[in-house]
Amino acid sequence: DKFRSDLMNIAMTTLSSKILSQDKEYFAELAVDAVLRLKGSTNLESIQILKKPGGSLKDSFLDEGFILDKKIGLGQPKRIENANILVANTAMDTDKVKIYGARVRVDSMAKVADIEAAEKQKMREKVQKIIGHGINCFVNRQLIYNFPEELFADAGILAVEHADFEGIERLALVTGGDIASTFDNPESVKLGHCKLIEEIMIGEDRLIHFSGVAMGQACTIVLRGASEHVLDEAERSLHDALCVLSQTVTDTRVIYGGGWPEMVMSKEVDELARKTPGKKSHAIDAFSRALQAIPTIIADNAGLDSAELISQLRAEHHKVNSTAGIDVISGGLGDMQKRGICEAFKVKQAIVLSATEAAEMILRVDEIITCAPRRREDRM
Repeated sequence: DKFRSDLMNIAMTTLSSKILSQDKEYFAELAVDAVLRLKGSTNLESIQILKKPGGSLKDSFLDEGFILDKKIGLGQPKRIENANILVANTAMDTDKVKIYGARVRVDSMAKVADIEAAEKQKMREKVQKIIGHGINCFVNRQLIYNFPEELFADAGILAVEHADFEGIERLALVTGGDIASTFDNPESVKLGHCKLIEEIMIGEDRLIHFSGVAMGQACTIVLRGASEHVLDEAERSLHDALCVLSQTVTDTRVIYGGGWPEMVMSKEVDELARKTPGKKSHAIDAFSRALQAIPTIIADNAGLDSAELISQLRAEHHKVNSTAGIDVISGGLGDMQKRGICEAFKVKQAIVLSATEAAEMILRVDEIITCAPRRREDRM
């Protein structure tokens, strides 16, 4: 419970500056639930974010399993239990002779009918090969024409066409199958499995819901909102929160935010500078001042008097076990522990290390040699 509340605080801190800040508790709950389903994995591919215009942001929800943004075809089963799924990327159209640049001349309509019959027979054989895999759901990246769709419906197989490429890649991942393009060796093709496939309604749209998938941690976050722009921004905000949370699950250390860690580090580095003799102390002192840039920027971004606040914060941090930081809501100092403003230790560590390495690289550049600009030749 303690770890979950830490994750909630980190998620709310991440979402505070984004479009989702109005409903940050609700979306923090969604993000934490989704990440805890991963059971320690950092693979965010198994969390699908689906955007559906309409409704308000509060109508968003988390759904276990996978949702494919497609409709079920006419005459096909609307519900399948214990599904065996073949995910494919293959052409299922019958009315083209697949030799580009070829011209076929015939001397009667009967010959045209023969060609059509031959093509239909070829497609029928291909469909029989697919059915021979022992499947009851066929999801294809490309188009499925009426004739093969009819054959699938007669065999009681749910056939889905034009599934977007990202959709079928994720579907193959979460159901544990492979994407197939040839069907001659059924034993070498790995099928996907799930407990139930059914059609659901979200807003005014019909979608296909796969539940009880092989990858148990897979889930879908359905975002609702007034417009595409709001949904795009909400997706980016939620993705940031998911990234931070998934890293925190692997390294569970949590620190306070609001400029608190930088002031603690700055104080320790400053004390080291005072104990260090020689010119080294100047460099250490400069590093201490550089660490104070983060709380300064936080105050400036909030339109506050940074010089006043930083001096107050420095004085506050000379007290024992201070948890003071900048509270941009009240416009002064606040107790980060009571406010629940938290950050992931791993993220903060990466920020400080990469900033330090960047500064070192710049210092190592002792001279920059620039080439003289190339003279333009007089072509007249």
